[in-house]
Amino acid sequence: MPDDPVHPPDPAIPGALATIFPADRLSATLPDRIAYARDLWPMGQFWARQGVFPHPPDAIVWPESVGEIVALLRLANERRFPVIPMGAGSGVCGGTLAHRGGVILDLKRMKRVRHLDEASLLVTAEAGIIGQHLEEWLNGRGYTLGHFPSSIYCSSFGGWIATRSAGQLSTKYGKIEDMVMGIEGVLPDGTVFASKVSPRTAAGPRLDQLLVGSEGTLAVITAATARVRPVPEARRFAGYVYKDVQTGLEAIRKIMRRGLDPAAVRLYDETDTALSLSALGLDATGCLLVLVFEDVAGLCDVKADMADAICRAEGGRALGPSPGEHWWKHRYDISYKQSPIYHSGLMVDTIEVATTWANLGRLYDAMRAAIGKRMTCLAHFSHVYPEGGSIYFTFIGPPGEEGDIETYRAVWNDAMNACVTMGGTITHHHGVGLLKAPWMKDEHGPLIEMYHAVKRALDPNNILNPGKLVP
Repeated sequence: MPDDPVHPPDPAIPGALATIFPADRLSATLPDRIAYARDLWPMGQFWARQGVFPHPPDAIVWPESVGEIVALLRLANERRFPVIPMGAGSGVCGGTLAHRGGVILDLKRMKRVRHLDEASLLVTAEAGIIGQHLEEWLNGRGYTLGHFPSSIYCSSFGGWIATRSAGQLSTKYGKIEDMVMGIEGVLPDGTVFASKVSPRTAAGPRLDQLLVGSEGTLAVITAATARVRPVPEARRFAGYVYKDVQTGLEAIRKIMRRGLDPAAVRLYDETDTALSLSALGLDATGCLLVLVFEDVAGLCDVKADMADAICRAEGGRALGPSPGEHWWKHRYDISYKQSPIYHSGLMVDTIEVATTWANLGRLYDAMRAAIGKRMTCLAHFSHVYPEGGSIYFTFIGPPGEEGDIETYRAVWNDAMNACVTMGGTITHHHGVGLLKAPWMKDEHGPLIEMYHAVKRALDPNNILNPGKLVP
């Protein structure tokens, strides 16, 4: 590592922060600044290979109250330094990098579950609570949030909301934006707010929904109220093999059209299937479909049996419950096995997009061809809905002659341009950050000006997480 791997902090900032935060909740040390100079965006791996950390914060703070956040934002406006809200740092798009310096606002000490309204099936929790901890707290009382991202062990409730996260069972329970019923937070000028919690409203647009997916650029989310459900009474697994992607997709579309409400639906293309089935010691040809149903006893079996009839009628070869059971047991594993790939000199990343059923096959073909120009590409379809679904591409391979960073950017450019051309959305649940910001104008068209207008109105000094979401 170079003797001076990061540029020195602005010396005025830590001193000013010391008027708000005690010494044990404020740091400007070199190890902490290096640790917070990256999230899980693969670009951080490339920088680390070179021994450089180009985006260190000037300081990190760990608030324990809303009042401390108010004081921080008022100071930031007075001194004109950025504040970057951060949950658990598991984002993969550079969304919490201090690329203009400033202060990382790490919310993990704000981690209380404040209230469970069992009559209304609502839970209120602080933004910094780790997702698995929240789920375990609910399970102990007979409830589930139903939100299971692969990062559940290392991502936070507030981070889910800030990035419009999806869990692996989103087909049944919805994405996080479907669960959030109210938000508490602090606006960029230090104003505290708490949106009203109501099952429905016609009082104009849901203004707090502007903050869902805003990636810390419009407010600091400090707590939220979300829907919960009773823990399911029964669960059924099933697996099928189809001759090709399109045949498998047609079976899924008909399951959704019948309203059979599966919890998880995952269709792997031929390349991904070869990896998945070989792990089970099964025939590694065709396309694997995994289904998971969970519901009240009896109803779960009825839905699974109806889906089984559809899958067989569409040409699926039934494999029994073992593929689904294997997926369930290992469903978080892959997220924690990528470092050895980088250490071997290769690169790997994932690209998640979405579109309607009428366009899903075309989007898959176009993006697979675009990514495959430079990398080995595999994909699965998941997070499906009555209107369409998500495609989750994985690419892996060695860097080209241009090196890690330029190869990586070229793969992403090809993939995103193909997605835009084919009319897909550029992200289904990973968010935008720095990585996908160049395509946000293509995504939203003239409506992107609404975001700019809100940002200017709420944050005229561009204090909160500047440069994220849009270039």
